[in-house]
Amino acid sequence: MFKQRVITAVFLILGLLALLFNLTPLAFSLVVAPIVLLAGWEWANLMGLQGKRHKFAYLGLLALGLAVAGFTLNLFGTLDMSLGQNLCLAASVLWAVIFLWVQGYPSSAILWSPRPILGLLGLVLLSITWVAIVLIIHQPHGAWLLLFAFAVVALADIGGYVAGNLFGKHKLASLVSPGKTWEGFAGGILLQCILIASMTSFMPEKITTGMLLALVIPVSLYSVLGDLFESMVKRHGGVKDSGNLLPGHGGVLDRIDGLIAALPLFILLFLLLSPF
Repeated sequence: MFKQRVITAVFLILGLLALLFNLTPLAFSLVVAPIVLLAGWEWANLMGLQGKRHKFAYLGLLALGLAVAGFTLNLFGTLDMSLGQNLCLAASVLWAVIFLWVQGYPSSAILWSPRPILGLLGLVLLSITWVAIVLIIHQPHGAWLLLFAFAVVALADIGGYVAGNLFGKHKLASLVSPGKTWEGFAGGILLQCILIASMTSFMPEKITTGMLLALVIPVSLYSVLGDLFESMVKRHGGVKDSGNLLPGHGGVLDRIDGLIAALPLFILLFLLLSPF
């Protein structure tokens, strides 16, 4: 399993780098859309939708959501950054509510588990994840910036996986995800600190350690929340993985759950820390 996980991760990283640094921001935004739709298909499975007709109908709604988002953002012209920021702010606030649901599980399931609510959550969160990617990739040096955002989330995941397996004893959220531990959480934060320390040596003087901390740590925390939320949905539905498309990793949602929560907050904080 570990070997499969590493091989798949290598191919995913190489594919990401090829797309990031060989496509224009517009082309990259369009290429990412089908990946979001794949995640939407898996979300339809987590909702318990039966039959391909219902799943394709849900996929159609998500595709419509992406099309409306692209049109209102003026994707093919001058990007409406203000609208994009407002959407990302709304998603970040929603994730604060989701945090309360995760804390209150299983009692909170009555609030979010009905299929219409779960379906709406998927449409909103996945669509705004795409919006966040569009905003990031259209920034100056957007490819490097998006790669940095992915690295923050990946390090939180890697640190949690390694430290959790080596030292994990104290459960982080036993009712939601029994495999996650406080030791793993600390391992993820430690890797973030190492990332920040390594970056301060070559960043311009106007980019301080405090600014990096203000960007990286909240985004890392939100990525953990995204992971916990998907784990909660899967646990409630009695599902181990969202899919089997990625050997060793499960489905697309299993690989991007942290990004769904983290990317809207990342672009908000990045734009707030304007000297960055």
